[in-house]
Amino acid sequence: MKKLKFPTAQTILLIIAALTAVLTWVIPSGKFDTLTYNKSENKFIRTSLGKTETLEASTETLKQLEIKIPLEKFTNGDIWKPISIPNTYKKVEATPQGIVAFIKSPIKGIIEASDIIFLVLFIGGLIGIMNYTGAFDAGISWLATTLKGHEYVLIILVTTLIAVGGTTFGLAEETIAFYPILIPIFLAAKYDAMVALGCIYIGSSIGTMCSTVNPFSAIIASDAAGINWTTGLTARIVMWAIGLTICIIYILRYAKRVKNDPTKSIIYDQKEDIEALFKKNISSSIKLTPKLTLILTAFALCFIVMVAGVSLLGWWFEEMIAVFFVGAILIGIIGQIKEYTFVDTFVKGAGDLLGVAIIIGIARGVSVLMDDGQISDTMLYYASNVTNGMNKGVFINAMLYIYGGLSFFIPSSSGMAVLTMPIMSPLADGVGVGRELIVNAYQYGMGLFAFINPTGLILASLAIVKVGYDKWLKFVMPLVIILVIFTMIVLTVSAYL
Repeated sequence: MKKLKFPTAQTILLIIAALTAVLTWVIPSGKFDTLTYNKSENKFIRTSLGKTETLEASTETLKQLEIKIPLEKFTNGDIWKPISIPNTYKKVEATPQGIVAFIKSPIKGIIEASDIIFLVLFIGGLIGIMNYTGAFDAGISWLATTLKGHEYVLIILVTTLIAVGGTTFGLAEETIAFYPILIPIFLAAKYDAMVALGCIYIGSSIGTMCSTVNPFSAIIASDAAGINWTTGLTARIVMWAIGLTICIIYILRYAKRVKNDPTKSIIYDQKEDIEALFKKNISSSIKLTPKLTLILTAFALCFIVMVAGVSLLGWWFEEMIAVFFVGAILIGIIGQIKEYTFVDTFVKGAGDLLGVAIIIGIARGVSVLMDDGQISDTMLYYASNVTNGMNKGVFINAMLYIYGGLSFFIPSSSGMAVLTMPIMSPLADGVGVGRELIVNAYQYGMGLFAFINPTGLILASLAIVKVGYDKWLKFVMPLVIILVIFTMIVLTVSAYL
């Protein structure tokens, strides 16, 4: 009898989508009223069951709606998405999602996620051009020689830098570009691909989980909770530092085991296939010439420009895609690649990541089913009622798990913040804890679940590395349990301080 194989990422997501469609037949449909700020007219627009009402953009309006967010947070653009209005939940006519909706959901998801999908495809094209020039191979050979005997430095450096990006500007989707680049380096250092995956994905996850100045989570959530984003900042910085240290130690211990004995690798049975995929052209005899050094410099500048643009200039997917496209052309010119060869290589490189792009689209399709079935607000409404009558410690830990659960259906950090904070943050007042703890519980709950959330980025990341979700769970679950216990202790202590 053949051994049963764990389903592919695409199959897992389609199963989740099917279960979500079934939930729309079980969970009642409902909606909160929403409030949006219209900058051009300096007015609030209240939407209730499809009907809109224009309101004065004033502090008095916010007070009447029981929204404790300063007016300037709307007028200066800090809050640009519709926010839920407290105590306005209404049941609506059920809109269960049937077989046709289920079939359409991946297509709708791909359309909705077109921005990140194009980013992935253009990154694939750039990687294809880089592989053609041989610059990667020369750089990896040089790095392997330079770090000989000190390969652990690579783990500390990569995990820390990515965690810094996560905590400052929400480095997450962008990390998909790093896997094809860094995995060969880790393999050359005698580690397995799981170490590279851990450094990149865990670094990003712990960084975004403990966001400090990240405008897409810490700042927008604090604004939506009606508090200054610096409130609770010190605690989040300490949490980031300790959490990152735990993660690095965890990865280092696994990496040391694998380096000493490759059979200890969780993905040892895939060793030859993965090395064939990522080390096929690597040769220690390749010299790092001035031309190849210039190509690597141009490649590195793509990421420096992208990070600077996102964190300082408010860039988003269009600008990031343009950076990688221009970078590919520049590298093609430096490498003196013929026009036909350039186009063919770029398209093939993009094609290599097409499977990843489809996974991202299917994952977004789950959110589409939730929205079309109108059950997201219902789940939020019942989740907010669960905490009634709880003491401080139980309350804040319940919020941690509520946010972890909600993030399965709402993986967007900014979307979660504006949907839930106006509803959840006032609950802190009744229990007697600071609203910054709700912001922390939101970040930590989403962040912890992000380590394993199949509707997040993990399945797309695993698809690049060709590693199964079951093997990732085997690798990461002990770390997740450690972080959950640590987080619960921190939140409990914080609630009583």
